[in-house]
Amino acid sequence: MKYGFIKVAAAVPTIKVADCQQNVVEIESLIAQAEGKGVEIIVFPELCITGYTCQDLFRQQFLLDAAENGVMQLLDFTRHLNIISIVGLPIVAGDLLLNCAVVMQKGKILGIVPKTYLPNYNEFYEKRWFASSQVLRPTTLHFAGGVIRVSSDPQLFRTCDGAVFGVELCEDVWAPAPPSNNLALAGADLIFNLSASTEQAGKHAYLKSLVAQQSARTITGYVYSSAGYGESTQDVVFGGTALIYENGTPLAIGKRFAIESTMQVAEVDVERLRSERRNNTTFTNAQRVMIREEVDFIDMEMTLPREFTLDRYVDPTPFVPDSQHMKKACDEIMNIQMMGLQQRLRHTGCKTVIIGVSGGLDSTMALLACVKAFDELGRKRKDIIGVTMPGFGTTDRTYNNATTLMDQLNITTREIDITKSVMQHFEDIGHDVNVHDATYENAQARERTQILMDLANKMNGLVIGTGDLSELALGWATYNGDHMSMYSLNSSVPKTLMQHLVSYVAETMDEKTARTLRDIVATPISPELTPADDEGNIKQKTENIVGPYELHDFFLFYFLRYGFGPRKIYMLACKAFGNQAATKDQPNAGRVLATHYDEETIAHWMQVFFRRFFSQQFKRSCLPDGPKVGSVSLSPRGDWRMPSDAVSTMWLREVENLGKKTK
Repeated sequence: MKYGFIKVAAAVPTIKVADCQQNVVEIESLIAQAEGKGVEIIVFPELCITGYTCQDLFRQQFLLDAAENGVMQLLDFTRHLNIISIVGLPIVAGDLLLNCAVVMQKGKILGIVPKTYLPNYNEFYEKRWFASSQVLRPTTLHFAGGVIRVSSDPQLFRTCDGAVFGVELCEDVWAPAPPSNNLALAGADLIFNLSASTEQAGKHAYLKSLVAQQSARTITGYVYSSAGYGESTQDVVFGGTALIYENGTPLAIGKRFAIESTMQVAEVDVERLRSERRNNTTFTNAQRVMIREEVDFIDMEMTLPREFTLDRYVDPTPFVPDSQHMKKACDEIMNIQMMGLQQRLRHTGCKTVIIGVSGGLDSTMALLACVKAFDELGRKRKDIIGVTMPGFGTTDRTYNNATTLMDQLNITTREIDITKSVMQHFEDIGHDVNVHDATYENAQARERTQILMDLANKMNGLVIGTGDLSELALGWATYNGDHMSMYSLNSSVPKTLMQHLVSYVAETMDEKTARTLRDIVATPISPELTPADDEGNIKQKTENIVGPYELHDFFLFYFLRYGFGPRKIYMLACKAFGNQAATKDQPNAGRVLATHYDEETIAHWMQVFFRRFFSQQFKRSCLPDGPKVGSVSLSPRGDWRMPSDAVSTMWLREVENLGKKTK
C-alpha cells in the first residue's frame, strides 16, 4: 500500500464452456496486463477455469482433472509475479464437489475458499452438482502439486503491506447474512466476490445497489467480478459485470455485454476505511457479537380478525417499467437478446438467420434484435433472411408492413405463398378447406415452420423463434409449428411489454421506419389463420378468443413470480383494474394506464388462464433455447418445471367460487 491505497482489479475474461486450457490462456493474459498496471490483487468470475454453465459436465472427472491442471499452469505462470490472483473452479474434497475460489501468489496456493450458499431456484440449480461449505469437515487436500487444508472456517488473507481481505462467491452476498459480514467484523478491509449472475431487465440496477449497500454496511472495499461472454446462452445470458466499491461509493463499473475480455482497475483507500470503522461505534460494537447469541422470541397478544382493505397501489402492468425507467429496461432487454444471439451464432457457426416476418409485434421485435446483433458483430444485414409467407388470412395491412419493414431495414427478403402447398396438404389428408377448425389453422403454421427450417438447412442459417412469454403461458402456438425454432429470442418477453419495446425502437429510427413500426404496434393482435372480413380487415383477433393480454400477463406475473393463489391474484387484479386512484402515498405517475374490468370479467378470464396454462404445459416442456430477459421465464430448464399432466382442478374450482361471489 502507498498512502493507504491498494490497487485492485475485477477481470471478466471471455471463455469457452468446458475448455479449461483456452480459459487459462485468457486468464493469464489478464493477469499479465494487471501486473503491468501495478495491480496488487485481481479477481476473476466464479468457475472461470471451466465455465459456470458446464451443467452435468461437472460430473466428469476428465473436466475436474483439466481444471486442476489449469491451476497448475497458472501457478507456474505467476511464479515470478507479485500480483495476488483469485480464480474459480470446481474442487473435489473427499465425497464432495465444491464450488471454490483459489487464492494464489508467486506460484503458491495461499488458500481455498468454498462457496457457502448454493442457489437452487429459477434458472439456478447448483445443488445438483455442488455441496455447500456448511457440510464440509476440515480436510487436507493433495491438490495442484501441493498439500493444503480446506474447511468451512472463515479465512482472512493479509498482504505484506498489512491489507486484509476475504473472499465470498456469488450467492453468498445475496444471503440474509453474507459471509462477508463476519469477514469484515474479523478485520477484512476488502471483500472479493467471484460471481456468475444472469442478466434480467432491472436486475443489474438491483445488483449494483446490493453490492453498494454491502460495501457500505461492512465498510469495505468490495470487488465483484461476474461471468460474461462465452458462457452458454441456452436459457440465460451472462453480461459480464465488474464492480469496485469503496464504502458504498462506486470506484469502477465495467461495461456489460462486451464480447472481448474486460478489466476494471481502481485504488481502494484502506486507510480511509479503517478510519471510518474506528469512528463508527456501531461497527466496533458489532465486533463483540460476531458469534450469534440465542434469539428470544416474544409472542404478541392474540387479536380478533378484522376486515381487510388493500390501500396500496397495485401496478396493473407489472412487466412494464414506468416511463422513467423504460429506456434503460428496453436497452437491457435488447442487449440480452443481442448477446444471446451472438453467442449462439458463434457456437453454431451459422452464417445467416432465418426469420418469418408477419407484420405483427413479435416477429418485428425479433427482427429488430437480429439487426442489432448483426450490426454489433459487424455482419452484413443481408445475411438476415426475412421470409413473408402469406396465406388464407393474411391482410394487406400486415403484408405491406412486413415487406416495407424488411426493405427499410435493408435485409434479404423472401416471399413464399403457402396457399398452394397447404391446399395440396388438405387434399392429401382429406380436409375440407371450408372447415376453419384447428386442422385448418395449424396446417398453415406448420407449413410456415417447415419452410423456415428447410431454408435454414439450405442457407447455413439459424431459425429465429418469435413467440413470446404470454403466448407460451396460454399455449397460443401450434405444436411443432410456430412453437418450434432453433433459438427463441422473445421467449421471456411478455406481450404487454412487447409493444413498448417496438415503440421504443421506433423512436431511434428514421421517420419512415418509425411510421411502419408504429402502425405495427397499432395493428390488432392476430395469427391471421382464418380469412379476413368483407372489407379486408383482420377478423381473427387473439384477445377476443383467449382474453385480454394485460389481464393474462397480470395473472402470469403473480402466479409465477410469487406463487400466489387464485384468491390473492383475483383480489390484486380487482384492485389494479378497478377504480384505483392515485394518492400522494400511492403514485401512479409514469405508469401505463389500464383498462377497467369488472369483477365478473376478471374471474372469467382468470379461469381461462388457469385452464390453458395447465393444459398447455406439454408445449413448454420441449421449448427451444432462448434468453431470459426478466424476472419470469417458462423455460423447462430453468424457472418452470411442471409435469404436463398436472391437473388444474383446484385452481379452477377456486376461481369458480370467486366468480359466483361476483354475481
